[in-house]
Amino acid sequence: MSDKIANWTSRDDAAVENAIRRGANRRELLQMMLMGGVALTAGAGILGRATAAVAAEPVRGGHLKSAGWTSSTADTLDPAKASNSTDYTRCCNVYNRLTFIDGSGNATMELAESVESADATTWTVKLRKGVTFHDGKSLTADDVVFSLKRHLDPAVGSKVNALAKQFADIKAVDDTTAEIVLTAPNADLPTILGLHHFMIVADGTTDFSKGNGTGPFKLREFQPGVRAVVERNENYWKSSGPYLDSFESFAIVDETARRNALLSGDIGIAANLSPRSLRVLENDPAAQIFISKLGTYTNLNIRLDMAPGDKAGVAEGFKYLINRETIQKSVMRGLAEIANDHPIPPWNPYFNAELKQREFDPDRAKSLFEKAGVLGQAIHITASEAASASLDYAAVVQQAAGQIGLNVVIDRVPSDGYWSNHWIKDPVHFGNLNARPTPDILFSLLYQSDAAWNESGFKSPKFDAMLLEARGLLDDAKRKEIYGEMQTMVHNEAGTVIPVFQSNVDGLSPKLRGLVANPLGGQMGFNAAAYAWLEA
Repeated sequence: MSDKIANWTSRDDAAVENAIRRGANRRELLQMMLMGGVALTAGAGILGRATAAVAAEPVRGGHLKSAGWTSSTADTLDPAKASNSTDYTRCCNVYNRLTFIDGSGNATMELAESVESADATTWTVKLRKGVTFHDGKSLTADDVVFSLKRHLDPAVGSKVNALAKQFADIKAVDDTTAEIVLTAPNADLPTILGLHHFMIVADGTTDFSKGNGTGPFKLREFQPGVRAVVERNENYWKSSGPYLDSFESFAIVDETARRNALLSGDIGIAANLSPRSLRVLENDPAAQIFISKLGTYTNLNIRLDMAPGDKAGVAEGFKYLINRETIQKSVMRGLAEIANDHPIPPWNPYFNAELKQREFDPDRAKSLFEKAGVLGQAIHITASEAASASLDYAAVVQQAAGQIGLNVVIDRVPSDGYWSNHWIKDPVHFGNLNARPTPDILFSLLYQSDAAWNESGFKSPKFDAMLLEARGLLDDAKRKEIYGEMQTMVHNEAGTVIPVFQSNVDGLSPKLRGLVANPLGGQMGFNAAAYAWLEA
């Protein structure tokens, strides 16, 4: 697999498919990919996948099994509380959003017929007519009001409370019209409403174990930490799909076991495989490989409000101690792009290209650790299979630390309970973030002072004020300037070490069709079951 494939994005995938639909010939398509820096052999594979996605005729029927990489007894069907890939997969099966973020990163309409505003502050949402929940109840604006207001209730514990705080008022105008008034202008609202957490649930829902939504499947079985089984919603409001009779999702934490389950035909999707597995699958007719460049990353978090991260220089020391090229080339086998300790990937239009790339500098790291007085102490780093590749990342850090006399101890903990018991809570630990489409969403979820996912406890009133200012700007050049400065602040001041952006690798059954890359994550943004089909 050429390293150049790592430079191909979900937007590029969508562009190729759109070009095919417009009638572009093979030479034009390959030239298009070569200009994007894709090797000829890789380009042929991408072209084949795109052509198949456009030309194949969907087939109804069949049962598909999908194995993710993390789950726990805290698994949920409450979209507001969803926090990992298996949660997102289940929610995508049974619920819909007002908008849907397509493969090009654009917000398209789903339950909403339109989401419009004249000033980016007061938004009118027009709902589709004739949509019903699984229990037969008709979708109304009251369901939208209830679903969105839940994120503002502290008792709910919404994972996107920081984003929802911009909702100043939400009300039903009539049965099919809702109005959302923001605290300040935000042109990104249609995109925000396309995030997994903003799924629409029925007004007054308190029992989420039933999964009563408007989505493509009805819930047959849900055992938290074990599995979920859904069956096709025969009254689904969309004219096409779902094509599968049923879909089963669960986790196989051990990657080798997950990969082998795919090769033996026991499952149809083996999600989030490492580059090591890629070598095994490349020439095996029992599998096909689906690679997406998304902006997903695994990061090392140093809490700034706990020892040792509360000592000046410790977080910065780890940023110089991590060898990004080793992770990119050896751990990720080239399926990654070097990152610069902030969450905006280089292909994002708001990326700050002028910010100097931080390099591996163990001598500088040693000096910072010496000044902080931690060289003689044991620093524990919590890692788990739950955070993709974090055990490999931890080993890279530990090796470099040993060379400068820093005693790093890796605390390997089980996947079950990692996100509830260790993530954000341990002094030094790993996170794993799925892609998000805009800087506002990333900064609001991860770096705003009161954000629920503020992984390092970064707090800056200046940053918070800049976030609000950029959110309301319609001047794109000014917006980019502010986002650029915010990237610099995170790079310098936050306790998050982001070494690379990982390309997502999913292993698929050779019979599985219909998937295209999506910027919200692997497996078509965790929405594969709604669009995929199995060849007869």
